[in-house]
Amino acid sequence: MKKALIFQGGWDGHEPQLTSKRFADILQKEGFSVEVSDTLECLRDAEELKKLDLIVACWTGGQIDYDLVSNVSSAVASGVGLAGVHGGMCDSFRENTEWQFITGGQWVSHPGGDGIEYTVNICHGTSPIVEGIDDFTVCTEHYYLHIDPAIEVLATTRFPLVNYYHAANKPIDMPVVWTKFWGCGRVFYSALGHHDDVFDNAPASQEIFRRGMLWAAEGKEYAIKNNLTPDKYINKSKMY
Repeated sequence: MKKALIFQGGWDGHEPQLTSKRFADILQKEGFSVEVSDTLECLRDAEELKKLDLIVACWTGGQIDYDLVSNVSSAVASGVGLAGVHGGMCDSFRENTEWQFITGGQWVSHPGGDGIEYTVNICHGTSPIVEGIDDFTVCTEHYYLHIDPAIEVLATTRFPLVNYYHAANKPIDMPVVWTKFWGCGRVFYSALGHHDDVFDNAPASQEIFRRGMLWAAEGKEYAIKNNLTPDKYINKSKMY
């Protein structure tokens, strides 16, 4: 049986308990054994993390010991998947640049606040994660992120929709959903999920995240079958 760890907490405004329960239910229906933790101490044992197939982050803001991020880094590099939504993964631990490096992006603004209606434009042909899913509309925060140029973009949204200083620049397509690799591991992110009800109001957003979690978790088995190790990526130089 595949094993997943969901760690939830931080700012309550993103409803981490509700989203964690939703994600746990999805994974259990897919045959996973799921542990949900409300403390970051669940990241303390690096060897135990490497026994997982998937880590799901539901923790907005806050601070984290560098050693804990290093443990997640080595676990994902070994093949363990990492997935998260919205600020629960890409607005976690703002002072920790290694976390941002692993996840592929960092929230910087949502002009206009909550309740912005916008279109999520699927990048067709990019990944089986979005295969068969059409563009859809959501009404939630319109996330502006600073992103890793190495990410594989699966969906975008057009900026600007709300007037603000950034509107002085040309219109751009901001990534909403992406994947990336970290060593032998797979990382999946969706910017959708400010409140838990976005997954009910826009069912495609839940289906994308379900597929994304499964894709990330499959990386562990792939690494084992193909005798992949992160050894060639290891660098002992000080990286923080």
